[in-house]
Amino acid sequence: MTYLITGATGDVGARVVRQLIERDIRPRILVRNAERAHAFFGQAAEIRVGDLSNPATTRSAIKGVHTLFLVNVGPEIPQRDEAAAAIARDEGVRRIVKLSSLDVEQGLAIGAWHEKGEAAIRASGAAFTFVRPTGFMTNLLAWAHSIKTEGVVRSSTANGSRPFIHSEDIAAVSVAALLNEDYVSRILSITGPRSLTFSDATQIIAHAVGKTLVYQTISDEEAGERYSKVSGSPEETAAHVALWRAIREGRLAATTDEVEQILGRKPISLERWASENAHHFRF
Repeated sequence: MTYLITGATGDVGARVVRQLIERDIRPRILVRNAERAHAFFGQAAEIRVGDLSNPATTRSAIKGVHTLFLVNVGPEIPQRDEAAAAIARDEGVRRIVKLSSLDVEQGLAIGAWHEKGEAAIRASGAAFTFVRPTGFMTNLLAWAHSIKTEGVVRSSTANGSRPFIHSEDIAAVSVAALLNEDYVSRILSITGPRSLTFSDATQIIAHAVGKTLVYQTISDEEAGERYSKVSGSPEETAAHVALWRAIREGRLAATTDEVEQILGRKPISLERWASENAHHFRF
């Protein structure tokens, strides 16, 4: 049985590949940079060079695949998911496991992109599983510069909370979905162990780093202006401002027990993540 992993050198995708390799499975991976992939996995993965925006390379990678792990990001999610699903249908792929987002359930911009992608996969006729994680703990690495240079975290989320999830948990649930047909036609809504405000998260990182950090609430306008300096597009900036507003309004605070039900253990805590990543935040 052939598994194709897209986004294979990304945060979650690389973990999925490694967890499959640990199970003596040699996955096929679609990557833009073969040298980088080889440095990650050596000969333990079958490397195909290409891009989901390129139908020819996507088709070549998908040919002969039984199960596809599909990772897309940004405003192009609907188009790229639809294109990959159509090629998968043509090439006889039996199952698609899509890395989606829990924000689908709130109809937010980022979630809306994933919702359209999910719809395209359903329409393709392939068996599917949608893995819907909440906010990634790794997204907090975006705070590293202001923490190191100013000792400050700024956010428009105010006292709203989010049950951040560790990428290792996202990958482990994704691998379970890839390997176990019990998860076919299911939506796996996964979160971290508890909901935390961004101020809580700041203090957890402060403890891991051993420095005093300050959390400051800013306006939506300032948050959008700051994000626009690193954003790929106005659409992405608007989507993130809407996301932070939803957190502030308490719309994204709910936790689920899916990680524990699937993996048989509690989700990994933000304290552990902060300890693992403290070096990114040190002055």
